[in-house]
Amino acid sequence: MDNSRDPLKQLIEQLKKLPGIGSKSAQRIVFYLVRQSLENCTELADAILELKQELILCSTCNDISHIDPCQICRDSGRDLSKICVVEEPFNVHSIEKGGHYRGTYHVLHGAISPLNGIGPDRLKIENLFDRLRDDSIQEVILATNPTSDGEATAHYLSRLIKPMDIIVSRIAFGIPVGSDIEYADEVTLSRAISGRQKL
Repeated sequence: MDNSRDPLKQLIEQLKKLPGIGSKSAQRIVFYLVRQSLENCTELADAILELKQELILCSTCNDISHIDPCQICRDSGRDLSKICVVEEPFNVHSIEKGGHYRGTYHVLHGAISPLNGIGPDRLKIENLFDRLRDDSIQEVILATNPTSDGEATAHYLSRLIKPMDIIVSRIAFGIPVGSDIEYADEVTLSRAISGRQKL
C-alpha cells in the first residue's frame, strides 16, 4: 500500500513543518479538520491562499500588509519622528499589542548572522537609510532581539546612524513582570541592572 498518497499522512507531514507543531498537534488538527464541513475546510484553504496571494511588503517600512503603504505608515496620528527597527513583522504586532509606542517601524526581515552567512546586504537596510535622510527623523529605536545576532545587528546599525545626528536608543531588557529574580539567567539580570531607572 502506498502511504505517500494517504491524505491524512500528507496533511500531518505538512502541518509538522509549522513552528510549534509536533506530530501529536498535527494529528489533532487533522482529525479536527476531518470532522469539519467541506465549507469550513474550503474557507480555511481559501484564507491561506488569499494570505499568499494578497499580502505584500509595505514599500516604506517592509511590514507585511494588504495595502501599500501599510496602515501604520498611513496613520497621521503617529509620531513620524521616531522609527522602531525590528527583525521580523511579528515583532511589530507584539509591540503594537502593548499600546504604548506611537511612532513608526522598520522591519529588517532578519538579523546579521555571520555564522549563517547573513550579512547586512541580505537585510532590508537600504530603505531604512533612505528614510533617515529625511530631516524629520529624530530617533531610531533598535528593538532587535537580545541574541548575539540581534546585538550584532543593533551595533552595526548604531555605528552607521550615530554620525547622522539622530538619537539612537536600544530597548531595555530585563526581568519580566510577575517572575522571580531567582529564576532569571545572568544575561537577563545583567541587562536589568544596566537598564535600571531612577524612581
